[in-house]
Amino acid sequence: MNLPEKFIERMQKRLGADFPAFLASYEKPPEKGLRVNTGKLSAEEFAARTPFPLGEGVPWEQNAFYIREEKPGADVYHFAGLYYLQEPSAMAVGELAKRCRKTRVLDLCAAPGGKTTQIAAQMAGDGVLLSNEINYTRAKILAQNVERMGIANCAVMSASPDTLAARFPAYFDLILLDAPCSGEGMFKKEENAIPEWSEENVARCAARQREILEHAASMLSGGGRIIYSTCTFAEEEDELQIAGFLHRHPAFSLLEEKKLYPHLVRGEGHYCALLEKQNEDMGYKKPFPVLRDPQAERAFSAFWEACFSSPFEGAIHTLADGRMYRVPMGMPDLTGATLLRLGVELGEWDGKFFKPAHALAMAYGKGAKRKVSLSRAAAEKYLRGETLEGELSDGWCVVCVEEFPLGWGKCVRGVIKNHLPKALRKIS
Repeated sequence: MNLPEKFIERMQKRLGADFPAFLASYEKPPEKGLRVNTGKLSAEEFAARTPFPLGEGVPWEQNAFYIREEKPGADVYHFAGLYYLQEPSAMAVGELAKRCRKTRVLDLCAAPGGKTTQIAAQMAGDGVLLSNEINYTRAKILAQNVERMGIANCAVMSASPDTLAARFPAYFDLILLDAPCSGEGMFKKEENAIPEWSEENVARCAARQREILEHAASMLSGGGRIIYSTCTFAEEEDELQIAGFLHRHPAFSLLEEKKLYPHLVRGEGHYCALLEKQNEDMGYKKPFPVLRDPQAERAFSAFWEACFSSPFEGAIHTLADGRMYRVPMGMPDLTGATLLRLGVELGEWDGKFFKPAHALAMAYGKGAKRKVSLSRAAAEKYLRGETLEGELSDGWCVVCVEEFPLGWGKCVRGVIKNHLPKALRKIS
């Protein structure tokens, strides 16, 4: 691998006798990991039914495995949200998050969603998770991953850190900042990472990280914690960044710091630090202003009772265009924010009929009484957009691979019409 000369010089100076082992790690293929979505099944249950071999467990994430599968994202279980593909060392953040209060959580730079979905699994539907990505295109990918994993207590936003800081002073009890960085741990995974690297870019990233950290600090409540992480080895972006932050903010203390190098662990490399705020600041935020539409709610209630066994819980927010959302308890006022997702999109009311949203099936479909359970082979046909045969009475039904939801179908005289969104279908 043709690594930048200045990068080699920096790492040789930093690692000393360990440098040859570090350099040799670049001759090995990149490590790949799979983290089971425990919101849908346990790691043990997944291991018992996995369609491809799993390697050893990832030491710092009890629900993850190393894998060698070439195309794990093409499997029907991936479409059903049973797992998330994530670089193993990036999962180390989850171990720190386990020790944090998670009532009001912000993932500040969240796309494509690896750490958001990891923390959401730990939250198990409790509390509120705001997942933010300043790049709107990447935020759309983030929203799709949150939807695929069936996460119900998350809002996805696209806003700058300074905009959020003005809106949420001293509000969150956990903030995850996976900071944009020079990406030295991505050299084997991303083709553009090497030519884009320079010492000047390291300096630019460090300056941007410092600014984002300042905004994160202002949004943290007293007793709250920040998890700061990067996928780079540059001290300016890692240890020195945190040392400078602590010098500027005596109310903060460093609880733990980790640096994962690819020659010491099975992973491409990561840095993370856990910080705690000592003062008693606690910001108050108005609750989300739910818009009610009694007629739309009656239509949804009738639909829910026909398709699901358990009673529906939660506030229903209905927009002027008829789109309906379940707002998680404790969601703050997000008026004026660029929202891509608010809790779970339930569907759309056009004044006559209610049409369910894909997100409703992914979040709650496992508990549906009107559902069709397909084999893996039949599920492949559904994912390609094909119609299916069914024995249910006419009406909407959740289409599953085994017991795991994939989306909606509509039964019409023994035929199940495919309502999987075209953008989510398999091309081949």
